[in-house]
Amino acid sequence: MNLAPESIGLIAGSRSLPLEFARLARAAGVKRIVATAVEGETNPVLASLVDDIVWLKVGQLGKMISAFTSRGVTQVVMAGQVAPKNLFDLRPDLRALGVLMRLKEKNAHTIFGAIANELKKDGVELIEATPWLAPLMPQNGFALGPKISDAQQADVEFGFKIAKEVSRLEIGQLVVVKNGTVLAVEGFEGTDQCLARGGELAGKDGGAVAVKVAKVNHDMRFDIPCLGAKTFETCAAAKISVLALESGKTLLLEQETCAQIAKQNKISLTTI
Repeated sequence: MNLAPESIGLIAGSRSLPLEFARLARAAGVKRIVATAVEGETNPVLASLVDDIVWLKVGQLGKMISAFTSRGVTQVVMAGQVAPKNLFDLRPDLRALGVLMRLKEKNAHTIFGAIANELKKDGVELIEATPWLAPLMPQNGFALGPKISDAQQADVEFGFKIAKEVSRLEIGQLVVVKNGTVLAVEGFEGTDQCLARGGELAGKDGGAVAVKVAKVNHDMRFDIPCLGAKTFETCAAAKISVLALESGKTLLLEQETCAQIAKQNKISLTTI
């Protein structure tokens, strides 16, 4: 893949990932970045990192597509969260309404896949952002915080097996376990609330292990598994002692801040 195309489009969600993508793409030599951003979700700082930005409400699919086609952009990436609840709070325009009516199952995967198909109809290809984001993906052997014990390693391997199965069923991509028992499985509520619930169920001593994976045949064009400082703060509040990521499949943002929080709260990060 050409890491320095003349122009790239960015469908930006919330948190720091769209900002990181813009900086890394620019560093790789991308000359022009055109972004669409979600009102009330996308960090306004993004405007200073891109050449052109169009602000949208969730559900304005026609406006989003024309933002790229009218500027001659033929390849776009998706980066950043759109809160799952907002996919259901949206006020769809006619084009989005048509897409939603054709979908039998409505989850993040099917909705974003349908958006990719709509973009393609207008000559815009949705591509993976991962080639630009590779520096943010921990590989085998990456670790932060204290070395994990044999018992914790056993829970990591157990949690990995469960998380892979849960993700295969399109339920979620995170589980919280302790001593070979599943405490919490991520569903519609998202990562942070699953961690909080799992930590609570681990009892007053905490010590639970959280494992985050990518789905089998995960479409990395959207919904890239992603953790950052907020995740570590949630783990600290929930007394989660180990956070395990699937190596080469999960983004770790704000790595210096994550390392500080891990050290202060004795949270171990490992890859599997």
